[in-house]
Amino acid sequence: MKKLEAIRYVEMKSGEIREETVYGGFWVRALYGSGVGRLLSGLVAAPPVSRLCGWLQDRPSSARKVAPFVERYGIRLEDFVPEEGRSSESPYSSFNAFFTRRLASGARCFVQHPEVPAPADARYFVYDRLDEAVSVPVKGRFLTARALIRDPEWSRIFEGGPGFVARLCPVDYHRFHFPDDGEVVAQWRIPGVLHSVNPWALAGRPEIFMLNERNVSILETAHLGRLAYVEIGATCVGRIAPLHRGGPFRRGDEKGMFLFGGSTLIVIGEPGRWTVEPELLANTAKGLETYIETGRGLGFEIPDVGRPPM
Repeated sequence: MKKLEAIRYVEMKSGEIREETVYGGFWVRALYGSGVGRLLSGLVAAPPVSRLCGWLQDRPSSARKVAPFVERYGIRLEDFVPEEGRSSESPYSSFNAFFTRRLASGARCFVQHPEVPAPADARYFVYDRLDEAVSVPVKGRFLTARALIRDPEWSRIFEGGPGFVARLCPVDYHRFHFPDDGEVVAQWRIPGVLHSVNPWALAGRPEIFMLNERNVSILETAHLGRLAYVEIGATCVGRIAPLHRGGPFRRGDEKGMFLFGGSTLIVIGEPGRWTVEPELLANTAKGLETYIETGRGLGFEIPDVGRPPM
């Protein structure tokens, strides 16, 4: 088995460089760290395998895994509310109920414009321009709007715009949010498989973002222009569940959630509408993701773009 480098990231609050403890790391290394494993990974990535995995996490017996998981990964349960109808002594009826837990009031605060907020607790790569010249974490041609959203008309609007890749690990809060006020003007699903989105997997198969199942939403926002918001499934993600039921949304509203498993969001903006923090760009250039909590700033609007607000 090929030796894979440790996954390091920058913790935004402290500025410390940390090493990630990969949930299921042995299997990720086995599947994507060797030629034989990569052949088998196609079988594991078949959607029925992940659906079965997700179904198992819904069984009441899976609730036994919650307390050891919380202890091992140091999850702050005070940031979250128990499942509806349950007490703090026994807060979740299954592992998936814990996995899709809701934030407690005040646990995350969204920055206001002109800042651009992070839509999820995740490890971020950020870009001031997403095009084929991008080399981290995968080859640029796999991160263009054309490759990700597969719609020629919309793709032209976003080509060369700013963007970010937000990777959610199994230890993270798995609901994701709208980054601004606005409305959904188009959305569609792109069927696909469910490969791991771990950096070890992307190193072996950089085309994963183009292969995996994903949901695409086009958002018309009040301050950030149009956004392509791409939700990407991954191994053991039972499904991507919408929480927004139509109509206008506000900055910070829940958009959806990933059921059990690691997952990824990719958001792309129009060129010239907003940009990302230089410090985060510097981390990305070094191949380091930055861990950012939901609602904290990761960029800012570019003023005077000659477009009236909504």
